[in-house]
Amino acid sequence: MRVVVADDVMLTREGITRLLTDAGVDVVGEAGDAASLLRAVRMTQPDAAVVDIRMPPTRSDEGVVAAQEIRGKHAGTGVLVLSQYVEERYASELLSDRPHGVGYLLKDRVADLADFLDALERVAAGGSALDPEVVGQLLARSRHPLAPLLTPREREVLALMAEGRSNAAIAAAMVVGEGAVEKHINSIFAKLGLPPADRDHRRVLAVLHYLEGG
Repeated sequence: MRVVVADDVMLTREGITRLLTDAGVDVVGEAGDAASLLRAVRMTQPDAAVVDIRMPPTRSDEGVVAAQEIRGKHAGTGVLVLSQYVEERYASELLSDRPHGVGYLLKDRVADLADFLDALERVAAGGSALDPEVVGQLLARSRHPLAPLLTPREREVLALMAEGRSNAAIAAAMVVGEGAVEKHINSIFAKLGLPPADRDHRRVLAVLHYLEGG
């Protein structure tokens, strides 16, 4: 897997690069601002880019804007955005057009190398990876009238699905069989009035948009 890492804090950027390199990931470029990131992606055509959400010069949404440009111009490059804390508006912006090949994680997750690599691999493969904190906040403030009708078990399944996990991974996390997971999923979609799609990550993100009232 070939990756570009972008963060304006040199120590953070080098730390992420070192973690990825030690794990066997080929870091083909580094950037400290949005312009350098876009140039690195254009020149190297990586499988994925790890992008800080706040970058120079204003340190507001430059990372999000750059991520959206990458997704628009480089369809083969997944984007994993890192944030210091949950910013739901930016998460929604990232997911609004094409809810695949994109991820949104809190920077704290990087410390768990296995989870970080799993999220990066899913995004590079065209899947999705949402931080559990983001999922939790979206579900907590859901405006859909049927959302409160979901059982605690169904909400747990929905949260795991939204993180981009497969049915098998959900079953392992919940210590149940895949048949039970599929039953919960069918119940969720029936209650929300949404038909299942071909790919787990796409249908789950559609549910999240629906729960947001979008």
